[in-house]
Amino acid sequence: MVLPLTTPSATHEVTNQPPPLAPYDASADAALLEGLRREGAGWFEDDLRRLGRHAGSEEAQRWAEQANTFEPVLRTHDRYGNRVDEVEFHSSWHDLMRVAVAEGNAASAWADPRPGAHVARYAGLLAWGHTEAGHGCPMAMTYAAVPALRHEPALAAQYEPLLTSRVYDPGLRVPASKRGLLAGMGMTEKQGGSDVRTNTTVATPTGEDGVYTLRGHKWFTSAPMCDVFLVLAQTPGGLSCFLVPRVLPDGTRNAFRIQRLKDKLGNRSNASSEPEFDGTVAWLVGPEGRGVKTIIEMVNCTRLDCVSGSAVLMRKAFVEALHHTRHRSAFGAKLVDQPLMRNVLADLALESEAATTLTLRLAGAADRAVRGNEPERAFRRIATAIGKYWVTKRAPMFAAEALECLGGNGYVEDSGMPRLYREAPLNSIWEGSGNVNALDVLRVLGKEPAAAQALMAELSLARGADARLDAAVNDIAAVLAAPADVEVRARHLVERMALALQASLLIRYAPNAVADAFCASRLGGGGYAFGTLPAATDFTAVLERASY
Repeated sequence: MVLPLTTPSATHEVTNQPPPLAPYDASADAALLEGLRREGAGWFEDDLRRLGRHAGSEEAQRWAEQANTFEPVLRTHDRYGNRVDEVEFHSSWHDLMRVAVAEGNAASAWADPRPGAHVARYAGLLAWGHTEAGHGCPMAMTYAAVPALRHEPALAAQYEPLLTSRVYDPGLRVPASKRGLLAGMGMTEKQGGSDVRTNTTVATPTGEDGVYTLRGHKWFTSAPMCDVFLVLAQTPGGLSCFLVPRVLPDGTRNAFRIQRLKDKLGNRSNASSEPEFDGTVAWLVGPEGRGVKTIIEMVNCTRLDCVSGSAVLMRKAFVEALHHTRHRSAFGAKLVDQPLMRNVLADLALESEAATTLTLRLAGAADRAVRGNEPERAFRRIATAIGKYWVTKRAPMFAAEALECLGGNGYVEDSGMPRLYREAPLNSIWEGSGNVNALDVLRVLGKEPAAAQALMAELSLARGADARLDAAVNDIAAVLAAPADVEVRARHLVERMALALQASLLIRYAPNAVADAFCASRLGGGGYAFGTLPAATDFTAVLERASY
């Protein structure tokens, strides 16, 4: 029997697969745009839309893939044997960094007098973050370094204009000779982690006013190619904060010996290192012995970046899942039209909107706090820790569920979903893991009564609109009134606070279908997995709201 001839490619015809997602508009998110306007940065909307289109472009998405494929490489010595301690990055990393700095994702908000400048920055992060997460780390640290550096006015006057620049100027050179600077931070050490008071790095006064030399080893210092670093070290007066430049004013390299780069689960595009200090020149920031107090504002800022980083990861994962299910068919219908898949997608949409809305509310509080609004400062202090605990905790399970919407396709590297999945746990660890943030909420409740009052005042703004939220707020108030054994129950309390805060925001600002579904599933005793929304949920309204 002679079989009929076929063309060599006959078995390779592609059907029932989605087209590429890019190009798309990463800012096409109702929760993002409405929050931008509501929190006082509507003037940024045109720029945000432009940035969102760039983030979703084929070019920017290719940069993101390449920056993670071609990872940074450590060069400890040059060809002649000289110690250089440099990290080389792929050109796509520099492309991402150039855009991020130029668009205000680093520290330029501190130099912008317009109300809402900090909100605009976080909105930019929520759009440009659709590219990749690794380069967001130096953006966050540069932003957070400014308020800490202001504890030493002379240093702030010297460095702040360059830290707030919108020019990305890579390469190790004398800071004053550059058009823009980036800042990193070196806090944790191998013996203590978040317990920075156990740090063993020692700072010795040189006799010159404010100048010390450091000796020690930091365990986790990200973005070692930044120009300056804020570092904690022990002085005769106790744990203190220091500014460490990579290059000294005379042009010589400061002692910043990179022992190795970390081999991390995710965040592969960004170099994280273990630097050794030995005779490293540093300038004191703030008084001796007040290191933790000096950097606390830096911690507040970076924690909010953790919240925004997880929020944009959720949104990106949701967009990928929605795109796939719109184009993929199974059992005679598009996946997006099948009831159980609609339940999963709608549940993911609720989680994403709640995270985005909370991020922008916190950004608004931060913006008003730096302009002297005390109630907003108190709210920001406790609500940022609450948001950091909860939103970052939700990201890993969210990424897993969104990946599952793509099935086996999502498990394959070139789908981009594995990169999101690997990245998802980071923000829950960085700047204090879950326990650290939950305990910080308890610390604020004990030491800053105004913070607890500000939180309850915020929750009360939606009182009477939903019985499930009212019950949750009453439960929180009861625990605060009788806090016996509260430390062992801290996670449950902070989770309840986070859900109540998100519910309050959605009741006030989101459509009824979104707010009702969120309260029913998060406060009304819903299921534990995504996709367990009540049958009465208006799935069509929720998904139309979340569409891009």
